[in-house]
Amino acid sequence: MQKRRITEMGRLDVEAFRKAEKMPLVVVLDNVRSFHNVGAVFRTADAYRVERIVLCGMTAQPPAPEIHKTALGAEDAVAWTYEADTLTAVRRLKDEGYRVLAIEQAHGSTPLQELDTLIDEAPQGRFAVILGHEVKGVQQEVVDAADGCLELPQFGTKHSLNVSVTAGIVIWEFAKRILKLGIRN
Repeated sequence: MQKRRITEMGRLDVEAFRKAEKMPLVVVLDNVRSFHNVGAVFRTADAYRVERIVLCGMTAQPPAPEIHKTALGAEDAVAWTYEADTLTAVRRLKDEGYRVLAIEQAHGSTPLQELDTLIDEAPQGRFAVILGHEVKGVQQEVVDAADGCLELPQFGTKHSLNVSVTAGIVIWEFAKRILKLGIRN
């Protein structure tokens, strides 16, 4: 097999990306401290045409060289907003008709492999996922305000994954299911 060249991949330019149809998914970053994690989330959000990212609290904002290092320009294409308080962002998203899910290990959380059930329960098909601080996770008050929690099953000795890795897995799972069901905004 011959690897494809970048010119053969038919990627959108920034302007075309901004105009393109997006997956009805918003990613909320709750006090994510690493610029590199923020950049990696932007890059994944670009790859799957996530609607937008909401950066909250101490989460770094573009422009920043450290974000650009991992985002590779995706921070210029993916829509984003900043909200000082994550709870305010969650309330606004709920008012806009999004089903808001914290990505967290919690009593009563829904395992990621059961995501179809959650999608079936949200007739409008609009979701927001909240990913938290690298050590502390999503703030408890934010978990309490969410419509539920989605949990990634894990089988090793560590209790969590890197936040940007988690974002990649979660965004991909939404993309697979939403595209399969034909739900678009």
